Amino acid sequence: MPNTLSVSQMPNQASERSFERVKTNPPTNKSARSGPLADRLFAWAAKGAALITLALLFAILISLTMGAWPAIEKYGLGFMASTTWDPVKQEFGGLVMIYGTLMTSLIALVIAVPVSFGIAVFLTELSPAWLKRPLGTAIELLAAIPSIVYGMWGLLVFGPLLSTYVQQPLQAMFSGVPYLGALFSGPPVGIGILSAGIILAIMIIPFIAAVMRDVFEVTPTLLKESAYGLGATTWEVVSTVVLPYTKTGVIGGIMLGLGRAIGETMAVTFVIGNFNQLDSLSLFQAANSITSALANEFAEAGEGLHQASLMYLGLVLFFITFVVLSISKILLLQLKKNEGAKS
Repeated sequence: MPNTLSVSQMPNQASERSFERVKTNPPTNKSARSGPLADRLFAWAAKGAALITLALLFAILISLTMGAWPAIEKYGLGFMASTTWDPVKQEFGGLVMIYGTLMTSLIALVIAVPVSFGIAVFLTELSPAWLKRPLGTAIELLAAIPSIVYGMWGLLVFGPLLSTYVQQPLQAMFSGVPYLGALFSGPPVGIGILSAGIILAIMIIPFIAAVMRDVFEVTPTLLKESAYGLGATTWEVVSTVVLPYTKTGVIGGIMLGLGRAIGETMAVTFVIGNFNQLDSLSLFQAANSITSALANEFAEAGEGLHQASLMYLGLVLFFITFVVLSISKILLLQLKKNEGAKS
């Protein structure tokens, strides 16, 4: 009997010894060895890409500052408050260009955001299935049109239409009215700040609408169906469920469109008028922007104060973009901070 038990216990003892050998000398696993190394290489590559981006950003800032330094030394911050731009007398100020950039971007944003929001809501909540894909594709194709085509269309087609059917009736309607009359004054040629702002709005609508549509679609269906089940209307679902859930993406899309509007060059150059004086605050007043001034004058600017002033304008544009991005970041942080708070 003892011999029988010892024989029956032999496989268990052998398996225990085998298990001990496995614990002492684990089998080599090439993928386990290569995994951490691959992770480290990927982390280094990602970190290197981030550092290269920051280095390029600082390099651009330093080069702009160095190029603009003669103008900074001569004018200081007064450059941004002066309306004089006279290359012959070597007197330069950037207020006209700064005003044109900010006003055209603001007009574009005021027009584009509601339109883009309506497009995104229609595509995600109201559109029939057969229309959703063709309409979404058509809107995205607008983003592929070159900016110079928008500028030519604005100058040759949209400008005359704006002058005939908008500017002239408004001037006739508000002629002699204080403030409003001055707001719509100007030669009826269809080019100016309003025309540039509308063209920019048409250009940035595809970007904002596409981002809004994509973020609206990631809202969980369960949340929306629950709201509909409680009797909520489409607007109530969008305002109380979809927007709070996607507010970060919505603001990101708006900032993307604003950055596109601020940095646009050729389309604005065609329709803004390229006028370096600020005679009035009329929406139809020909003006200039930072990007159009750089496009028109940088190639012909001689070395010295003229070129330095243009570089100063580029530095101001860099600063405006930085301020816009900072404001958007602060707004996102404030929204995140207020999450869950009772309204």
